[in-house]
Amino acid sequence: MHKSSLTIIHVGPFMTGLRVGPRHSVQIKLSNGLIRRGHLVLNFAERDVARAASPFGNRKFGRRAVNKALMAFCRQHCPDILLMGHADMIEPDTLAAIRDIVPGVRIAQWNVDPLFEPDNVQRIRRKLAVVDKTFISTAGEPLERMRAGGHAMSFLPNPVDFSVETGRADLIRTLPNDLFYACGHPSRPLREICGREWNMDEFIGLIGARLPSLRMALGGIEGRPHFSGAQYQKTLETSAIGLNLSRRADYYLYTSDRIAHLAGNGCVVAIERATGYTDYFSEEEMLFFSSIDELVEKLAHLSAEPEVRMRTGSAGRARYAERFNEQAVAQFMIDVIMDECAPETMPW
Repeated sequence: MHKSSLTIIHVGPFMTGLRVGPRHSVQIKLSNGLIRRGHLVLNFAERDVARAASPFGNRKFGRRAVNKALMAFCRQHCPDILLMGHADMIEPDTLAAIRDIVPGVRIAQWNVDPLFEPDNVQRIRRKLAVVDKTFISTAGEPLERMRAGGHAMSFLPNPVDFSVETGRADLIRTLPNDLFYACGHPSRPLREICGREWNMDEFIGLIGARLPSLRMALGGIEGRPHFSGAQYQKTLETSAIGLNLSRRADYYLYTSDRIAHLAGNGCVVAIERATGYTDYFSEEEMLFFSSIDELVEKLAHLSAEPEVRMRTGSAGRARYAERFNEQAVAQFMIDVIMDECAPETMPW
């Protein structure tokens, strides 16, 4: 049994003020969960350290400096766990050196990008020889393929954290927005929805044409500005239903972390059945669809029936928090990293 309070250095794209970043990010929630489980967490903002070390403020020129800085940081604090989250500035050789600096340190990495992106798979594999455990937000056969060669891999749910997702759209009968959708880039790449590739400007245009009275809060669509910071949170709080669409739905349980933003704020999550989330949530807890016609029909029904929408949002929020809250996810990671739980375990 490990000691009750561990020292954890969490390396990732944390915000320090050098750049604008999302306050709903997974790294913030995981650190919160670890702290609330009683551990000392020291966040190391690798990208901003690299930027600060570069005379040009460009992180690419600070790569050597940030690797040296992490080694010095570990030498000073002697962590029990070094946790890497999308820490692409940190070299495998640096992690090998840290093992010599801090004997017995456990090293793990987590990644919430899709496994259907070859570049992302390459980034994960790059550190497999020097980490003890890896956590990925995809399950099923794609995760099994990543385990080939004996690598210890676990499914990582997108955590919800009620200190971050503070809204209760499910408790408000009349909201200004019937549907929320935000998109980084509508056409690059195309998104596969219900078996067809879509430019999201065209997809949202279709929804609008089919449901002309639907009031939509849209970010990044048809040249609209993106939501960010407090504005993003406020829009979630005032939206009845959230469209949760990743680039494809056939990688088991993979989804953007927006699913946690939506569910946590009491929005009804609209998501394709093909994602596999019907294994975890019922039709009374999320809006599941297998065709565009079904999506349109259910959007029309829930937007016209606020009592049903509120009930669905509350049920989905409660179930999501019960299964995937930040403390439960953090504790699972600790249990796996400290060999008290098998990486293949799915306690959810």
